[in-house]
Amino acid sequence: MRALVMYGALASLGSLALTPLVAAPAGSAEPPASPEARGTALAAQRAAAAGIAFGTCPEAEALPAPVECGTFEVPLDYADPGGRQISLTVSRARATGKPAARQGALVYNPGGPGASSMYFPMAGAMPEWKRAGAAYDLVGYAPRGVGRSAPLSCQDPEDFAEAPSQSPTHPSHAYKQQQIARAKAYADGCARRAGGALRHYTSLNNARDLDVLRAALGEKKLTFMGASYGTYFGALYATLFPSHVRRMVFDSPVNPDPHQIWYRNNLDQSLAFEGRWKDFRTWVAKHDRTYRLGATPDKVRLSYEKARARLSREPAGGTVGPGELQAAMLSAGYYDDYWAMRATALSEYLKGNPKPLIEQASPRPEAMRDEENGNAVYTAVECNDAPWPTDWPVWNHDNSLLALRAPFETWDNVWMNLPCAYWSAPRQQPLDVGAGPGELPPTLILAAERDAATPYPGALELQRRLAGSVLVTERDAGTHGIGGGENACVNGHLETYLLTGRTPVRRAQCAPHREPNPVSLDERAVAKEPVPAV
Repeated sequence: MRALVMYGALASLGSLALTPLVAAPAGSAEPPASPEARGTALAAQRAAAAGIAFGTCPEAEALPAPVECGTFEVPLDYADPGGRQISLTVSRARATGKPAARQGALVYNPGGPGASSMYFPMAGAMPEWKRAGAAYDLVGYAPRGVGRSAPLSCQDPEDFAEAPSQSPTHPSHAYKQQQIARAKAYADGCARRAGGALRHYTSLNNARDLDVLRAALGEKKLTFMGASYGTYFGALYATLFPSHVRRMVFDSPVNPDPHQIWYRNNLDQSLAFEGRWKDFRTWVAKHDRTYRLGATPDKVRLSYEKARARLSREPAGGTVGPGELQAAMLSAGYYDDYWAMRATALSEYLKGNPKPLIEQASPRPEAMRDEENGNAVYTAVECNDAPWPTDWPVWNHDNSLLALRAPFETWDNVWMNLPCAYWSAPRQQPLDVGAGPGELPPTLILAAERDAATPYPGALELQRRLAGSVLVTERDAGTHGIGGGENACVNGHLETYLLTGRTPVRRAQCAPHREPNPVSLDERAVAKEPVPAV
């Protein structure tokens, strides 16, 4: 699933005639005597003895003091702990409070797969994180394959960021065949560049790496916060290492049901983005006096389609076509902080000023390498983690039906994940996530009701599987990743849990955060404020 994500008051996919995905039963918890379990224990022992030599961060990380950086070693293959080792990068800001009040390290992962949290220690300067930063060392890291942590690549970054691109809502047979060929080439590129190492980029190994990091930090038990995909391998960690958990926050959870990983979760995501896309259009229509894109959601959609048609004929700045426009608008489905920016860009473009759209949607050369790397890790982890349909007619059938109800994101999501149909590395069976009464300390789940990237039913499923967990819901809101954000109620529950371990009742509700303020380009010019860029 994409690292940005989802849920609205939408009908489930149960009414669609989905093609069955044949898979072996999900695995139960890893046996204590398995080679991987023994390898993880050995790697953790070595990491605890070696520790992490923190020092000045390399220039490539662009992290200022007082953030420190270091590395720790993990086996590429936990079944062979004496074999090839890979080095993962870590960042840390020491707790700013009194030493006697320090509670250890708080490790954070923002999701992905393929995202780094090396920046996380800087969060301690923000008001929302100040008290947590006083009590904890704030720790970020780059998971295996990401950044400088044994980086994975599947194609040249310049080719990955090729623009402008198309994004047909109803792709032709010829276009589908073109995308199939691209997916096969991408899967082949991953196999060719990574070789035998490719099979070891998995969520289970991410969970094992997390336990080695815990040991390297000198922590007997782990305090961890994961967002989006970070909740999935966090849940795997809680299943594999329940006695190693101190406190755990799951922010915007992935649905961990083994039968959802990952094909069906992506179908659910595409459906949920249709509702979130309507949320954005409803807000734009509400502020038609500012944007002049239409006074109803349907009229705003027509303005969007008008822009798509124009960009198909003549890309803005030579680099922004329908594909780049759609990607920019998709980010508004993740974060309503982007709503005013994206509405302004669309409005200005249709009035003849393409500059804001070009600034927001054009590929950035300086980010090409990181984006290709992130996509390579995303693809490897999701393709390795679970069975996927290997016949194109299955994908075509399921997504053609889905696109009738959810045209906004369905086919673009297909093209992103289609390499998994042609993957050469072995597929795993997803672990059956769960913890019974008394196996874990209380854990905290945060979820927005209309999150599209990780639809709300995933939070309910995770709570069902983790005995003693507590769910805090931001009602009628859809921002993805709500901990430390704009909602004081959510932040209050998060801070109380991190500082004291206390949770609310089994489920708690928070009112939605305030809607964004509409700001037009003219109003920003009058206020002498720059137009923000992504």
